[in-house]
Amino acid sequence: MSDARWNLVEPVLAAWRAERHKKGLSIGRPPAHDLRSLLNAILYVDRTGIPWRYLPHDYPPWETVYGYFAHWHNDGVLDQLVERTRLHVRTAAGHDPEPTACVIDSQSVKTAPTVPTATQGIDAGKKIVGRKRNIIVDTLGLLLTVLVTAASTPDGPAGIHLPATVAAAHPRIRKAWADSAYRTAAIEHGARLGIDVEVIRRNSAAKGFFPLPRRWVVERTFGWLMSYRRLARDHEARPTRPEAMIHLAMIDLMARRATGESTPTWRGT
Repeated sequence: MSDARWNLVEPVLAAWRAERHKKGLSIGRPPAHDLRSLLNAILYVDRTGIPWRYLPHDYPPWETVYGYFAHWHNDGVLDQLVERTRLHVRTAAGHDPEPTACVIDSQSVKTAPTVPTATQGIDAGKKIVGRKRNIIVDTLGLLLTVLVTAASTPDGPAGIHLPATVAAAHPRIRKAWADSAYRTAAIEHGARLGIDVEVIRRNSAAKGFFPLPRRWVVERTFGWLMSYRRLARDHEARPTRPEAMIHLAMIDLMARRATGESTPTWRGT
C-alpha cells in the first residue's frame, strides 16, 4: 500500500492491536511484525491468487499472515475498513456518506478441488458447480454487504437476509433494484423493511449483451472483483472466508479511489 492509502486504513488496524494488547490477546508479545507488511501480504494473496504457503519471503511467515487475516475477519476489522473507505469515496464523489439506494445481484463461481462438497452446489441455470456470491452495492458500485452460499441455493433466501442486514446498518436506504430472481422474496421482505424493491427485467427480444438500467452498476462491481485472482475461483474451505476476500478486494479498490491512485504498472520502465 502507498503511504496515502496506508494512512487511510492504519487507524483502524492500530486501534484493533491496541485493544488486543489491553485485553492480553495480542498475537506475539510484543508484536514481531509491522501491520502494514501484514496487510500488504494479505492483499498480495488476494490479488495474485497464490496459496498462503507460497507467500514470498519478503513478507512475514505465512502462518502469521493467515492468523492476522482470520482475526481481522472474525473481529469485524475488515467490515470497519470497508465502511471507512466507502465513506471517503462517497464523500470525495460529492455524495452523502450514507446511501439511500442500493442494487442487489448474485454471481456463481467455480470452486477449487480442495473445497468441501458440503459447502458447494450446482447452479443449474448457469451450469456451474461451486458457490454463489450475493452482494448489495450502493449506486456507485461500492460494497454494502455480501453473503456466500452454495451455488444451488436459490436467490430468494439471500433476498431476505441481505436487505435485512443492509437496513440495520444503513437505515436511510429506501430504494433497491434487483433482477427477476429476487422478485417475490425481496419485494415482500423489502416492503416490511420500508424498502421499495424494483425488479429490472431483461428484454427477451434483445440479442447479445447490453447494460441494464441500474443493474449494470453491480455487474461492474463483479467485474472489479474478478480482477483479483483469488476471487476468479473459490479456493476457501469455509464459506465465510471468500466473504473476507471480497471485503479485502473492495478495501483495496476503494482505498485507491479515495486517494486518487491507480494500479501501479511497470510498463515502459
